Amino acid sequence: MTVTFRFYYNHLMRKLLLLSIFFCACAPSPAQTTDVSLAPYLTATPAASSTPNVLTIIETAQPTSTQQVYMIESGDTISEIAEKFRIPQAALIAANPDVNPNTLTIGQTLFIPDPSAALAAASTPTPLPIPITQTACHPTTDSGLWCFALIQNTTPDILENVSVQINLFDENDQVIASQVAFLPLDMLSPNTSLPVFVFFPNMPATAKPQAQLLSAMQAGTGHYLPATLHNTSAQVDWDGKTAQASGQVSLPVESSAATQVWVAAVAYDKNGTVVGVRRWQGGGLQPGGSLSFDFSVASVGGDIETVEFSVQASP
Repeated sequence: MTVTFRFYYNHLMRKLLLLSIFFCACAPSPAQTTDVSLAPYLTATPAASSTPNVLTIIETAQPTSTQQVYMIESGDTISEIAEKFRIPQAALIAANPDVNPNTLTIGQTLFIPDPSAALAAASTPTPLPIPITQTACHPTTDSGLWCFALIQNTTPDILENVSVQINLFDENDQVIASQVAFLPLDMLSPNTSLPVFVFFPNMPATAKPQAQLLSAMQAGTGHYLPATLHNTSAQVDWDGKTAQASGQVSLPVESSAATQVWVAAVAYDKNGTVVGVRRWQGGGLQPGGSLSFDFSVASVGGDIETVEFSVQASP
């Protein structure tokens, strides 16, 4: 009886030992646990890093949203639009290099730069050192002043974006008015002169003008075509106050076609002072072709002695 019990006890202990060894061998290994836990961490990591990327994209887009687009309405001028958006006129002109400030068209669009950026940028560009050879104002019968400042291009390059600030001073040398004046053309050819001009309403005839160059830069390649003038003439009327200007504009055969042609006529008195300016606007012109013009220019000052011509052709 004792032998049988011991045998059964020993047999039972062996089974328990084998079961314990079997459960230990079948337990999951640490490697399997690591594989399972990697999946959620790997998918969570890109989600967390994508948040800064989204923020960066939003921040990058913000500066472009500050630039507005304005559609020109009847009666608008560059100075009024600049004042409306509280930005310098020079900054508005710089943001729209393809727009002629003197001939705004209803429905045309202007880019309005960020006011804070425009104020900083307006003082940055330095105009090319070209001389202002004369500044003169002529009173009108309606108590206004036509003011001219003659700009001379002494460089070998075509210039564009030429603007001048004209200030008027009273007898006490106090500034009573200020405006930005522009050329009758977008460009100023090498070794030529053109006046900027502006009208001041309700100004005393005794006001003294002072001109300061604001902008003048070298024209970009391809902005203008090599148009030339032929058979120009100016017939001054008997009273000396008007002149009839005429002639032809031509393009060389090797040139591209012009979509627009402008001719400026500048009237001078016997002292060489600018007394009048007018621009004629023509249509398109094909290479090798010519275009005739005929228009009048009037004096706001003394009698007209001579008339000089300038031309611009744009692709």
